[in-house]
Amino acid sequence: MEPLRAVAGATPEQLILGLDTFGDVTINAAGDRISHAQVLRDVVAQAELADRLGVDAITLGEHHRDDFALSSPEIALAAIAGRTERILLGTGVTVLSSDDPVRVYERFATLDAVSSGRAEVILGRGSFIESFSLFGYDLGDYDTLFSEKLDLFARLRTEGPITWSGKHRASLADQEVFPKTEQPEGVRAWIGVGGSPGSVTRSVRMGIPMMLAIIGGDPARFAPFARLYRDTQRELGREAMPLGVHSPGHVAATDAEARDQLWPHFETNRNRIGAERGWPRTTRSEFEREADSGSLYVGSPETVAQRIAATVRTLAADRFDLKYANGTMPHELLMRSIELYATEVIPRVRQLLADSSS
Repeated sequence: MEPLRAVAGATPEQLILGLDTFGDVTINAAGDRISHAQVLRDVVAQAELADRLGVDAITLGEHHRDDFALSSPEIALAAIAGRTERILLGTGVTVLSSDDPVRVYERFATLDAVSSGRAEVILGRGSFIESFSLFGYDLGDYDTLFSEKLDLFARLRTEGPITWSGKHRASLADQEVFPKTEQPEGVRAWIGVGGSPGSVTRSVRMGIPMMLAIIGGDPARFAPFARLYRDTQRELGREAMPLGVHSPGHVAATDAEARDQLWPHFETNRNRIGAERGWPRTTRSEFEREADSGSLYVGSPETVAQRIAATVRTLAADRFDLKYANGTMPHELLMRSIELYATEVIPRVRQLLADSSS
């Protein structure tokens, strides 16, 4: 079977509809925090279910803190590869700034081989900074680390001999990286973008598609970035590149049930991160506003499908990934959300988009 592939100008049937998790550390039915090891086993089970039910992609986000279990997502993806057949396997994101591009490329080329061409990497700087001190990097180099390492990664995708030099890594002199992939463009990659114009245009210059991380506010606010992305492609003479969107959400039988299930875990997660960053505590009214008209895709299958379809139309997106793991929400609720997303939301999104384009 030929692996799925995101394409620019995707039809409703070509649209990639995926899922994303950071391996959020969850609680059990008694309210007790479960181990990192069990979270990782649960992530594999969640990916297996998603594949069995026809979800297009699963991405695992790298973090190095105690509320997320996925510090080495490629290892979990390799485990998932052996238990799945069709689903795309990616990271969302790999923190390239604090890693070695050569090692990243080798790991994903290996994953691509063992998964028969299903590997993808979303490259990012990371919105959390724990990895910098952990691996000995200076936060003062935050921007230059990413720019330099992204440049090297982009060159590695040619899979030929590389001569390269920079400030933050040893130089390469006519050297090659192994294994080689079976993909014409090398390891398939995206660049995670939070919403700065410079990041948008850099994605196009590098020839690596953009994945917009929209985690708050009206998705329509990002329409100028989608336009800039496509305008820059035309200006630089690039072939059309696909556009992806990543946002959080949760699916349950009804809108009220979905919101009531999500709220306590959303609150715990948001307030924990907010305390670290100096944010005020969140409120139920803020949560409700985000669920009504922001970038929190929470509700019944019909509600979530309508909102995803609206975002896809507004941004002309070719991929949408729902971050289904939300703080401490138990595994059983996550599995039910995945089931509803796969069996009801995905076909309904495709139908809505087909109806609006006919």
